Amino acid sequence: MPTPRETPHDRDGRHQPALRLTRADLDALPNYVPGRSPADLARELGLPEAIKLASNEVPYGPLPGVVEAVTEAVTGSHRYPDMGVVALRQALAERYGVDADRIATGCGSVALAEHLVRATCLPGDELLYSWRSFEAYPIIAATSGATSVRVPNDAGHGHDLAAMAAAVTDRTRMVLVCNPNNPTGTAVRKAELDRFLDSVGEDVLVVIDEAYREFVTDPEVPDGLTYLDRPNVVVLRTLSKAWGLAGLRIGFLVAAPEVAAAVRKVVTPFSTSMAAQAGALAALAQADEVQRRCALVVAERDRVTEALRKLVPDVPSSQANFVWLPLGERAVDFGKACEARGVIVRPFAGDGVRVTIGTPAENDAFLAAAESALA
Repeated sequence: MPTPRETPHDRDGRHQPALRLTRADLDALPNYVPGRSPADLARELGLPEAIKLASNEVPYGPLPGVVEAVTEAVTGSHRYPDMGVVALRQALAERYGVDADRIATGCGSVALAEHLVRATCLPGDELLYSWRSFEAYPIIAATSGATSVRVPNDAGHGHDLAAMAAAVTDRTRMVLVCNPNNPTGTAVRKAELDRFLDSVGEDVLVVIDEAYREFVTDPEVPDGLTYLDRPNVVVLRTLSKAWGLAGLRIGFLVAAPEVAAAVRKVVTPFSTSMAAQAGALAALAQADEVQRRCALVVAERDRVTEALRKLVPDVPSSQANFVWLPLGERAVDFGKACEARGVIVRPFAGDGVRVTIGTPAENDAFLAAAESALA
């Protein structure tokens, strides 16, 4: 009979490193960084509470009816959810004026981006995106075996679509356009997006990631759904942000029927939970309240931006529910200074700091911390 494999030892009897059981290339891959727990920081600082402005959540609690719908759904949690997500897909189809066969749902829009890469890219195929953009993109590329092609942001901290078009090769299978861009908040306008789509071959999938679409106020920033007459365009949306379902993890994509069908084929079975479906259906019935809350966020976004520009003049205009401070090498120190005052923000080492728009009181606390840190 085979004997258990012994753990190798060196001459001093210490354990040597075990055999490699995972991919070596993942060692160089950064971990996705979630927002820090405000409860932990409050305990460290001896404060009654800390403020978390690091994860782009909305601060107003669940929408009316969501808690009740989720509570009722949980009574059936011993059963599997509807794998076809029929009711939710139909509700989304009616809201956005598309056919249900164009829709796929998943565990947030980030999961759907991962499924899209799985459905389009083989090892060695190229996934192209602007950088800095959503920090999950390089992780998605690497874990799928695709080759990341990063095109630097322009001087205004947004997508350089002309450079991205020039970077497309015959190995490019998919392009991600984050609009508005996370973490900089900048947005691509219609004329430049039109030129980009006209220049990219129809055999390249262009994914417009619109996680923050509900916060857009610039009329020149196009709704990605208006491009669905192009079979190679996919639109990602989420209910985690404006719709207040971050803790339930629910997103969707709208695409050509054959693309949506391919994604539904590779999606993790039952990944849209029963509770998430119920919460999403309840949330979608509250469109007027979502619009009201987004208006509150936008008003605070404008106020915070104006105040920050007195400290950091080149803060870009944001079309999302956060603002970007291009602090470069000062980013990490700024984040630490804010945390010392009980405010959690999201620094990106060497680039800048993203700050979510919270309530007026939370934003005032951040502005006081920012003034102290930058004075």
